[in-house]
Amino acid sequence: MPSHLFADRPAQPPEPGSVDALISQTRRLRGDVDAVRRDTVVDDDDAQGRWQRALCDLAVHHLDDLREHLGQLKEGLPPAPESTVLPQAAPEAPAEAQTRVGSAEWNLLTDEVTWSDELFQILGRSPEAGPLPLDELGSTLFSEDQPLLTAWVTACLVDGRPIDGEFRIVRADGRVRTLHMRGEPVLDSDGCTASMWAVLRDVSELRRSQRAVRESRDSLQRQREIAQTEHRLAVELQEAVLPPWRGSLRFPHRDTGSLDVAAHYLPSATSALIGGDWYDALELPDGSSMLTVGDLTGHGVTATSGMAMMLGALRGMAMAGIAPGPLMGWLNQLLETSVQPALGSAVCCRYDSASRVLTWAQAGHPAPLLFRRGSGRALTPPEGILLGATSGAAYGQAEERLEAGDVLVLHTDGLTPRSIEFSRADGTERLLALAPRLSAARSARDCVRLVVEEFGEGEREDDACVLVARVGG
Repeated sequence: MPSHLFADRPAQPPEPGSVDALISQTRRLRGDVDAVRRDTVVDDDDAQGRWQRALCDLAVHHLDDLREHLGQLKEGLPPAPESTVLPQAAPEAPAEAQTRVGSAEWNLLTDEVTWSDELFQILGRSPEAGPLPLDELGSTLFSEDQPLLTAWVTACLVDGRPIDGEFRIVRADGRVRTLHMRGEPVLDSDGCTASMWAVLRDVSELRRSQRAVRESRDSLQRQREIAQTEHRLAVELQEAVLPPWRGSLRFPHRDTGSLDVAAHYLPSATSALIGGDWYDALELPDGSSMLTVGDLTGHGVTATSGMAMMLGALRGMAMAGIAPGPLMGWLNQLLETSVQPALGSAVCCRYDSASRVLTWAQAGHPAPLLFRRGSGRALTPPEGILLGATSGAAYGQAEERLEAGDVLVLHTDGLTPRSIEFSRADGTERLLALAPRLSAARSARDCVRLVVEEFGEGEREDDACVLVARVGG
């Protein structure tokens, strides 16, 4: 290249040993990051996985660039003719990165153009065709980027401003590449601009990785915002549908054998999503009482909206006088024909305070637990399969005569999941072990408090409901 005079003083070259150590560290770090990238499983629906993979790709590009620059720093400037002093900013690229960084010089006095071999490869131009003059370089650019390059070159040659920017080119093979250009004017001994020198770097893959990081990060943020919105809607819908009890209720109010009822919803300890669990107690027109708990599969707005539909239908049919067994059959048909297919389990009880007879039915649900005089047992369930599992399913009914002081506990299966640890008691066994304390409790609310203390939120992976009914004297 022709000689150049720069105002900047060249920096002192670093010790070779220190550069070798940095190259080794970069190579090891690059291998570690590449291993993480290979282990990152990317699914089309996993925005966080795509974001992690994009970040790994971006880190690999940065480490490749760092190793390339350190290699250039180690090799130093290539030998030059005695009359030539090469600018420190235009070192030769190592062989492993020949297609990524190239250099060029346009001599304004002789119209001589000098390109490095790497620049021909970057621009996809044959060396036999020769380098492009400065005024023809813009012909390879996107039309909207051409005025930008013209302004940069003009400012560099006329005002002596350095060039530092990016533009897009269309190669002869049709490939679009993004180049980063750094250029400076070269002054002669009189201080006039004699030529312009530039280094062009292909940053297409780097920018593609950065774009992938931004897009996946934005997608992940949108999914988080959607999840937060759905969670808020599910909570609001659940709070609007479930009875807002803050203490015990008595059904019916006038009979000595009336029920003292209390219930509680226990959210999941590991999931931010709201499930389709419900509980309810209702005084019916004929003086009897309806008790129910149930659960729909799934979480979020879909589950809570389905729960609202089921609970509304259940209340309406109970008020119309439909018995628990046939009522379960209608719920099964309703769920089967729903536009949002799901499975559900439920238990529905009708209690006659005059005769103290409990009539109940279940659909694949844990049986109610009866506690009497310090001991407890599960009621023998009648026939019944999950709601929505099959069409035309038949649901049986069972009856149980209650006594004064009896405690009836209804719950969803999230309260007492089966344990796989042989040393740990099953959830139902733990609940039955509360029999002496539940029988001695003064109110249904106290019974609920005992259950909640035993099955705290820290041990459950799913949300749950518990409803307690205590028979008065």
